[in-house]
Amino acid sequence: MPTPVYSVELELGEPPPQLQEYARQHCGEDPNTRLKAVCELRDLVYERGECTPHRMDDEFLIRFLRARNFIPQRAHRLMVNYYQFREDNAELYDNVYPLDLRTIGDASIIAVPPYRDQDGRRLMIFRFGCWDPKSISVDELFKCTIMALELGMLEQRTQIMGGIAIFDLEDIGTQHVWQATPTVASRMIKLLVSCFPSVTHAIHIVNHAWLFDKIYNIFKPFLNAEMRSKIYFHNEIASLHKHIDSDHLPERYGGIWPDYSYTIWLESLRKNLQVAKEMLSSGYKFREEELCPEVLRKLKEEGIRLE
Repeated sequence: MPTPVYSVELELGEPPPQLQEYARQHCGEDPNTRLKAVCELRDLVYERGECTPHRMDDEFLIRFLRARNFIPQRAHRLMVNYYQFREDNAELYDNVYPLDLRTIGDASIIAVPPYRDQDGRRLMIFRFGCWDPKSISVDELFKCTIMALELGMLEQRTQIMGGIAIFDLEDIGTQHVWQATPTVASRMIKLLVSCFPSVTHAIHIVNHAWLFDKIYNIFKPFLNAEMRSKIYFHNEIASLHKHIDSDHLPERYGGIWPDYSYTIWLESLRKNLQVAKEMLSSGYKFREEELCPEVLRKLKEEGIRLE
């Protein structure tokens, strides 16, 4: 079977009309009142002084509004949580060079396929059985996850549609269970639920064994009723296909696509000026040799530092 056509280019343009209609119906985004909501959120940030965002432009604030149904008060709380998370977990943000995360992609632990599900949502696949905790730390997995979320939030389609996670627990062992501490569980839930301007529509757990019960019991206290309702356990692939069409899944889950490494996105971002600028503004760093010459030249012309 020939490999389907795919693209590793992020969708950085304006959303098409049908997506704008979806945003109106499901995100509370009315073009006639959008600017008013943005101004209200900006005023809340300045008046309350609970966080100091690195950006205050309309585009950035809209990410938080979309994630909270365009209710400025809820979007403000999300923004406060976002920056509090960064402050509380500074080690996940300090001196992070995206291309250094290549080892996680090479190990196939985390993947973001260059295609979407049938509803247009991004997928993030975690294959924890591929993870060797002795060679790759928990913090490195978090850094990789955070960067994938940050990249996804550059796309207006992903801001509006949200994403889906697949947790593949094939081959997990006791060495993985030991890593599932309450601190790790709390961090993960905060990223997926309360501290990031994104919407997790579902978490699908496949290939789970008895060991997972021990891990899940650690996560349970951090899950509210709404989040628990979004978690699906699948004992067979046919069950997963009731939620995600097989045409939008890798072959290992009964789909048509080969596995794609996380590194395809790393290669893409080093060639894209807009993406590189966004990542640098978020605190990520690059070495000169990591960027393509044209991107490096334009960054220097604009006086943007790489570190």
